[in-house]
Amino acid sequence: MRIDILGVGFDNLTPEQMADMGMALLSTEGFHYAVTPNPEFILAAKKQPEFLAALNGADLSMPDGIGVVYAARILGRPLKGRVPGIDFASTLLARLAQQEGRVFLLGSKPGVAEQAAEKLRQAYPGLVVCGNHDGYFQEDAPVIEEIQSAQPELLLVGLGAPKQELWMRKNGPATGARLAIGLGGALDVFAGVTERAPVFWQKLGLEWLYRLFREPWRIKRMIKLPLVLWYAFIARLRGGGR
Repeated sequence: MRIDILGVGFDNLTPEQMADMGMALLSTEGFHYAVTPNPEFILAAKKQPEFLAALNGADLSMPDGIGVVYAARILGRPLKGRVPGIDFASTLLARLAQQEGRVFLLGSKPGVAEQAAEKLRQAYPGLVVCGNHDGYFQEDAPVIEEIQSAQPELLLVGLGAPKQELWMRKNGPATGARLAIGLGGALDVFAGVTERAPVFWQKLGLEWLYRLFREPWRIKRMIKLPLVLWYAFIARLRGGGR
């Protein structure tokens, strides 16, 4: 069941159920894409109709942000929990490796996707990382052709929001992939360029705070996030969800 949180739909599934759905999509004909909205996505989507349409048009939408979980509780529509996109992708990669499945990496600065590809091959024996391309391209057509030629089942897209969601919705079917996932900076984590918060912080839902300590320049973005909780409170008072 999909839950509406301030206009953005989220699939109310556990991490394991999300992974099962992802594998089901990978075995289904045609193109599918998954999105990982956090509170910042919700705020941006309120002002960008095309972004909102891309989020709500996804085959799978997971709450990647503790603020989304809190907003859902305020609205009286509790979700089963937070599902970080990078954890979802990691689980799919592990399962795909058992089938010698194919994945293509798209995004990040030049060289990062290549580093991530090597790290993933080491981490998941059996996984076929069939290609990679950085996110600094001007024309879509050559990139789409490269992905087509590589014949991936899974496409990891780290172009940042909303670019990655709009790109998947527009160009995904032409890539030939079965499932694409918008993952923001996850390729940097896979490559070892960016350090993820320790598990302790993850379990507390405080990855955002750890990241803020490491990257204080993000404060201008982070201070906007409590707005999501405020909007949820106002919407609850009005008896609505948008």
